[in-house]
Amino acid sequence: MASDHIVSVNEMDFEYEVLEYSKKMPVVVDFWADWCMPCRIMAPVMEELARDYKGKAMFARVNVDENPEVATRYAIMSIPHFIIFRNGRPTERIVGAVGRGPLEDALK
Repeated sequence: MASDHIVSVNEMDFEYEVLEYSKKMPVVVDFWADWCMPCRIMAPVMEELARDYKGKAMFARVNVDENPEVATRYAIMSIPHFIIFRNGRPTERIVGAVGRGPLEDALK
């Protein structure tokens, strides 16, 4: 699920890629896993939003199986789970395969 518009983030670079970057513009983080079918359904939605909001927001993905410390830090209990970070802090949370509308509304 690699993308030209979405950055894959891990425990080592989460602080820089998400927390620091969110001081410049909002960062939408998709917490997901390979085995999660709703996550796969949301992948094209994230890709579409990342293209449409290029230069206005950054989009990142965290695989919860490969990065359990980040998932635990943000209390990710079910996936897909989206968190929008602004100024180094989580400001919005959306859980589930909700489609484009709710993610875009939260971003605005």
